Amino acid sequence: MKKFLKYINNNVLIKVASLNSASVATKIIAGFLTSKAIALFVGPAGLALIGNLRDFLRSAQSVATLGFYNGLVKYIAEFKNNTLELSRTISTVFYIGFISTVLVSFLCYFNAEYINDLIFSYYNDYAYVIKIVAIALPFYALNMFTFGILNGFSKYKILIIINIIGQILGLSVTILLIYKERIDGALISVAISESLIFLITLVGVANQRSLIPLLQVKHISFNYLKKLSSFSVMAIFSAILLPIVALAIRSYIIESNDNEVIGMQEAGYWEAMNRISKYYLMFVSSLLTLYILPRFSEIDNVKEFRSEVFNFYKTIIPIFGAGLLVIYLLRRFIVALVFSEEFEPVQELFLWQLLGDFVKVLSIVIAYQFLAKKMFWHYIITEAFSVIILYFMSIYFIDIYGVKGANIAHFVTYVLYYGLILLIFSTSLFGVIPEEHDVED
Repeated sequence: MKKFLKYINNNVLIKVASLNSASVATKIIAGFLTSKAIALFVGPAGLALIGNLRDFLRSAQSVATLGFYNGLVKYIAEFKNNTLELSRTISTVFYIGFISTVLVSFLCYFNAEYINDLIFSYYNDYAYVIKIVAIALPFYALNMFTFGILNGFSKYKILIIINIIGQILGLSVTILLIYKERIDGALISVAISESLIFLITLVGVANQRSLIPLLQVKHISFNYLKKLSSFSVMAIFSAILLPIVALAIRSYIIESNDNEVIGMQEAGYWEAMNRISKYYLMFVSSLLTLYILPRFSEIDNVKEFRSEVFNFYKTIIPIFGAGLLVIYLLRRFIVALVFSEEFEPVQELFLWQLLGDFVKVLSIVIAYQFLAKKMFWHYIITEAFSVIILYFMSIYFIDIYGVKGANIAHFVTYVLYYGLILLIFSTSLFGVIPEEHDVED
């Protein structure tokens, strides 16, 4: 624990900890209030449709921006004192990324009816929402590229403040739309809320005029496009597969029930459990991003890698496990607080979801090494393994246990994924190895 605290004290994290905590807290509060509004005005069936749109939107956003974000941050941080290389990086990402976004927007807009049938089913006519998504996409892309530039220049304070204000703006718009238009308003808010943050970002970077001369078409570099490609493929791979599998599971929950209305409600219960899971995992994911990822990136030997993993297990995992136990014991209160009495059946899904999330954190702590050391094929293969197992296990268990089967599949998937991760890193974590052995097994 002392080593962990020492690292935090010596790290840039100490400078942004209070603001970041405020940002995470704002995001969670906004999520709770949004969920409450959905529960009161839309209900479980509407929540299932919102989940489908969110999954589609995540995939569209990642494909539109070509998964450039992490690569952009890395190379801006590396070349921020080299004007020419910086210009090549920013110009390549901005122009290629924006062209890609416009193409995806056109595809979404002119195929809105087809996409509607895929994600909402033919008996729901929300094609106009897909068209709104298409119009909002370029603003989302501009926002993400601007965020990447600010992150690369370590403008943490501006980023966090923009996030906080953006969350408040998004919450206000979402609640107003849900109150006025019910399910239609909820879907529209999903389509536009992330793009609206660009208005705040634009104000935040208005004085960064020195960046404008760096955007030059002649500085587009295909060499940098090649460098960014591995980051892009990893980001897009997960961003497409995971939402597609989630959408497929949700659709199967609906279709596996003889009564379509009940099927929609059960899909809404599953989506509600996923939302609650996302809220409490925010704390762990922010810690992994701010501590584990940069720490693994600077480690160059197995001894330190092993030490960091087990140190995390000894210090953070017991706290996380205790937190999950408290959540399980308070599940009735949590469901009533975040949603409504109509969502009472969600309580039955907590046990398997919490167990799955516990094993998930155990595994991704180690799996962050794939990103830290750019272990491309390890990442692709393990991600493909997990989503394939998740889909087929979900189908199998839903047929036996109903909607709870999807949560059982979540647990089984991460047990198998954890086993695979331990197998890959068995030498690094448990073997007797030379002091300077490479951490990539």
